[in-house]
Amino acid sequence: MFSFVARRVAAAFGTLVLSSVLVFLAVQALPGDVATQVLGKDATADAVAALREKLKLDQPAWERYADWIQGALHGDFGTSLVSGKAVGGEVALYLGNSAVIALVTILFAVTGSLLLGILAGLYRDRWPDHLISTVSLVGMSVPEFVVATVLVLCFSVALPMFPAVVLYGPEASVGQLLPAVWLPAAALAVVMAAYIVRMARTSVIDVMASEYVTTARLKGLSTWRVVTRHTLPSALLPTLHVIALNVAWLAGGVAVVENVFNYPGIGKLMLSSVQNRDLPVIQAIALISAVVYVVCNLAADLGAMALNPKLRTRGRTR
Repeated sequence: MFSFVARRVAAAFGTLVLSSVLVFLAVQALPGDVATQVLGKDATADAVAALREKLKLDQPAWERYADWIQGALHGDFGTSLVSGKAVGGEVALYLGNSAVIALVTILFAVTGSLLLGILAGLYRDRWPDHLISTVSLVGMSVPEFVVATVLVLCFSVALPMFPAVVLYGPEASVGQLLPAVWLPAAALAVVMAAYIVRMARTSVIDVMASEYVTTARLKGLSTWRVVTRHTLPSALLPTLHVIALNVAWLAGGVAVVENVFNYPGIGKLMLSSVQNRDLPVIQAIALISAVVYVVCNLAADLGAMALNPKLRTRGRTR
């Protein structure tokens, strides 16, 4: 078990190191001179030279990477070239707003998908299963920005229940942003729930066909007791792994939906930073997104091992 955990942690650490290198190289490989594009074509040679020195563009790439990653480990991502503010504080502000959407999405997607997936599995090949399976397949096939657009047309244009766009800035309180959170969260939840529903349904069907469930039925246990005590605990194990992977997917999905609704989150900040060539902000967001994704995947692996006795035993024997 210890060796299994050690290998997973080592792999996650190696992935993070490789991700940080790729993020740095990708940003440095952007075409054009950064200093000239930030200051504009009318900037003087002295101003361009001063900015190049500030960004340490005259140093070798490996030195710039070492300085950047050392600062990032201490929460110092430098200063924004656009706002002049500390990148760490600015990213944290937008990241907090994105976390609100992510939490609401997880709440909607997990609770709804588990109920629907279990229902579809228990009523296999009957009308509830057909209906839920069809809707989940549609959800898996449609991109989140298409779902977001449909929700805007339905609940902001046809039925003006929720705002189509957010008019508040990143400093807005949770209470101010909350009315505008529901549609973005619903768009993400539809796509996220579709995958969880499919896994929950398959897991319930597999467990219901197992020998120990058949034995429980032969002993005269009620259907409710068979489902709650024998089916659900076993069926939830693979489903929890899919949930963790979908939480990792939110790191990218949130960014897309935020720009549809003009929501002041990390995705909107990333888009504006790319448009303005704000390299310190771009690097910080890309690195933080990679960290979130890797940590969620690591949590999924370790959680599956902790909850599944077979994986724990396999980890001990290797």
